[in-house]
Amino acid sequence: MQRYKSVLFSILGIALSTALCLGVAEAIIRIKNSSMTNYDIEMWRYARELKVKSPDPALDFDHRHFVSAVLQNVNIRLNEWGLRGGPVQPLPPDGRRILFLGGSITLGWGVPEEQTLEARLQAMFDQAGAKVQVLNAGIGNYNTERYTSRFFKELTGLEPTDIVVQYFLRDAEALPPGGGNLLLRHSEIALTLWIAWHRLFDRQDEQSLVDHYREAYRPDAPGFLVMQQKLGQLAVYAREHHIRLYLAMTPDVHNLMNYPFGFVHDAMRQIAQKDGYTYIDLLPALQGQPPQALWAMPGDPHPSALGHRLMAEAIFPVISQTAAAP
Repeated sequence: MQRYKSVLFSILGIALSTALCLGVAEAIIRIKNSSMTNYDIEMWRYARELKVKSPDPALDFDHRHFVSAVLQNVNIRLNEWGLRGGPVQPLPPDGRRILFLGGSITLGWGVPEEQTLEARLQAMFDQAGAKVQVLNAGIGNYNTERYTSRFFKELTGLEPTDIVVQYFLRDAEALPPGGGNLLLRHSEIALTLWIAWHRLFDRQDEQSLVDHYREAYRPDAPGFLVMQQKLGQLAVYAREHHIRLYLAMTPDVHNLMNYPFGFVHDAMRQIAQKDGYTYIDLLPALQGQPPQALWAMPGDPHPSALGHRLMAEAIFPVISQTAAAP
C-alpha cells in the first residue's frame, strides 16, 4: 500500500510540476507577445476578440457588432453592421454608397482606420464635394464565397449604389472551417508550437506559391468554380438593383519586381468582363515598390499605409465616375 501511495504522489508531483512549467511558459509567451508585433498571435487575438462563430456554414465566422480592439498596435472598431469604422449615416438624396467587399486587405489589417484605402477614398470624395459614403465590409480570412454570402445574408439592407469586390489571389481557395481546436483557441504557447511546426515542415518559397495558385485556378478546381458562381450571383443582383460593380484585383506583395502571378490577374480580368464588372488591376500602382515599404510590419505581408494610399489613388479615378448603373 505504501508503495502505491509513493507512486501516486510521484505522478501527482510530475503532473503539478508540468502544469506549473506550462503555466509559467504561457505567462512568458503572453508577456513577450504583449508588444503586438507577432503577426500570427495578433491574428489569433483578432479571431478571439472581434469574431464570432456563424451558424451559416458558408460564412464559418462573422464580425461582432459594436466592439473594438487594439491589434498589431492598431485600433479596429466595428459598427452596428460589423463594418470597420463608425456608425453608418443616412444616405443623403442622390448620394452614392460604395461598399467594399473583401478579406483582411480590404479590412486594412495593420493599418490605422484613417489610412485605409476606404478612408482615403472617403477623404477624396469629401474634398471633391461629392455626396458619397465609402463603407468597409472587409473581414480577415474571408474568400469570395464568404464575403458574397455575407452580403446576401446581412448587408443588402445597406442598399449600396456601388459595390467594389477587392479581390485577392486567395479568394478562390476553398477554406476549411476553423476554430475547432480547443487548445489552440486558448493557449498562446500551443499556438506558437503549432506555427513553428508548420514553418519547419511546410514549403514557403515562391515556386511553391506559384504551384499552389496554379492548382487553385485550374478550370475544374472546386474553389475556383465556387468563386465564379458567387461573383456571377452578385452580378445578377447588381443588374436587378442597378448597382455599379467593380473588381479591384489586388496583387500579392511578396515580389513586385518580378511578379509571378500574372496568370491569376488574366483569369480574373476575363471573369470580371464576362460578368459585367469594371476591372481595376492594382498591380501597376504597386509594382516596383520594395517589400519593406509595402508590408504592414516585418513578417506581415499585408499592404502598409503606403500600399493603401497607392491603391486608393488607382481606384479613385475609376469609381469617381458617375455614369448610370447598368
